[in-house]
Amino acid sequence: MDLSKLTISEARRALDTKEYSALDLTSAYLEQIAKKDGEIHAYLEVWADSAREEAKAADEMIAAGKSLPLTGIPLAVKDNILIVGRIASSASKMLENYRASYDATVISKLKAQGAVFLGRTNMDEFAMGSSTENSAFGLTKNPHDTSRVPGGSSGGSAAAVAAGMALAALGSDTGGSIRQPASHCGLAGLKPTYGAVSRFGLMPMGSSLDQIGPLTKNISDAETVFDAIRGHDENDSTSAPDDFYPAQALKRVVGVPRAFVEKGIDADVLALFNATLEKLRTAGYELRDIEMPNLPFSLPVYYVVCPAEVSTNLARYDGIRYGYSAPADDIAGVYAKSRAGGFGPETRRRIILGTFVLSSGYADAYYRKARAVRDIIRNDFEQAFLSVDCVAMPTAPGPAFTIGEKTSDPLAMYAEDIFSVTANLAGVPAMSIPSGTVERGGKKLPVGFQLIAAHGNEAALFTIGKEVEKV
Repeated sequence: MDLSKLTISEARRALDTKEYSALDLTSAYLEQIAKKDGEIHAYLEVWADSAREEAKAADEMIAAGKSLPLTGIPLAVKDNILIVGRIASSASKMLENYRASYDATVISKLKAQGAVFLGRTNMDEFAMGSSTENSAFGLTKNPHDTSRVPGGSSGGSAAAVAAGMALAALGSDTGGSIRQPASHCGLAGLKPTYGAVSRFGLMPMGSSLDQIGPLTKNISDAETVFDAIRGHDENDSTSAPDDFYPAQALKRVVGVPRAFVEKGIDADVLALFNATLEKLRTAGYELRDIEMPNLPFSLPVYYVVCPAEVSTNLARYDGIRYGYSAPADDIAGVYAKSRAGGFGPETRRRIILGTFVLSSGYADAYYRKARAVRDIIRNDFEQAFLSVDCVAMPTAPGPAFTIGEKTSDPLAMYAEDIFSVTANLAGVPAMSIPSGTVERGGKKLPVGFQLIAAHGNEAALFTIGKEVEKV
């Protein structure tokens, strides 16, 4: 088996026809991890023994004729998704030794399918970052060029799949944290509609923005994983009923907000984006230039709303109830020393920023105004989807950048999210699709093509995304 090219659909066929067993497949991935991950550092922990036991159980399911789409499929899981009894640290010293007391809903669904869990993957601390350089446990490297980042914050998950060290992986996307590393690593990455996949058991960063989704080799595999983890969950108050969004007929029209996408993007990435659009036109899709005048406000709105939610969600880590605790002479000292010692620089930066925009005297000027503009951005999308199936944008303004290139300039790092935060603010589904490569330093680096659809219309992403794969 060629793990660099193997897909879920091909593995499913081979497992069900007994070409090889789930144990054989899992062992192959564990060998690949042992061979490659010393350099890539995609994993924080590998669960070799339990993975083999899960594979044996999957083989029994297959032998009994009870095979499901993900039975025996080896997966990697981002370190902010809970698996009972396993450490889930969110790549932070604050939770270095925390063990989950229950399964996330997505994990329960995957266990019911008989999936195999290879280990937990590295990430930016508490999902804050675009490069996986903010982990308390060391950075992850891009398998296509180890001098470059894999993207973030789900960089470990993306690197694991791209390096053939997992057949697919789960990530979380708050402002592009699945799609941007998918773009940098040459994968398909899906951020579902807000509420389509349960957030129960996902460590929160920005509660109105976070969604769990898959990173896979192709669109068909992303659809398979999405179908397995989607669905209403009574444990998540933001989970949408399964029939909440009606099915939508395909118009075969793709909208392009050219005034937005043509600014602040590398020239060769823009040329590749336009070439992909033209291939869609050749495949029979109408391309329509559309006006979405408020999209340029997306990045500043995101970096007000998201830090505000971060400061609230991370207030629980106080050195008293659980997590890292530093000794001090009084309670205030415990709070201060625990949070200063447990959180990394980027996490502290966003907590401070979020606390500021929520503070008395500034909430009206910043946070409430950002929420109002967020509604306007959502309306831009609603108007666009009256006449188009999807809105097309680049996933990121450039390919993977070099390690350390942007760590000293937070604003340059935040600008990496310019095209991806829009979907999270609106709560709509979006997908990054591999669309070719550009050259940097003698290396060919992957670039992603992004499609954004209306609420509940992941079907349009899969249909048009498969057309992009063909061309």
